[in-house]
Amino acid sequence: MFLQNLRAKVGARLNGDSESGFTLIELLVVMLILGILAAIALPAFFNQREKATDSKAKEFAHSAQVAIETYATENSGEYTGAEPSTLTNIEPTLNGAEELEVEAGAQTYKVTVHSPTENEFWVERTGGGQIVLGCENEENAGCPNGGNWGQ
Repeated sequence: MFLQNLRAKVGARLNGDSESGFTLIELLVVMLILGILAAIALPAFFNQREKATDSKAKEFAHSAQVAIETYATENSGEYTGAEPSTLTNIEPTLNGAEELEVEAGAQTYKVTVHSPTENEFWVERTGGGQIVLGCENEENAGCPNGGNWGQ
């Protein structure tokens, strides 16, 4: 009795009886849902790469700020004479920065780093001693609305 039931089940399995699967409509609906999810997710993913590139430029700008403050500490509190080569001697990690620019006065400075995303990030010390973290191309990759990446 047991062997007959087992044979019947194995035979039905081999013949394809009582097997269920997905219909073509069900497969198409699943593919449609996956396509919609991919269309939503992929643009956000591609924007993350640009943000990471801009984040690297911001890191270089901050390193340049630390280097120019170190320069001022070693030069009687004045920023005059600071150049990109001077800052890279103080902070060797700045060798990887693209287009590092330095504008230095006695009590003010502005260090600027260009990003491959066409954004420009800077750290500026105004005459009153206030530090401004700014960028161009607002709402593009890592430059937020308002142009202040320090918020």
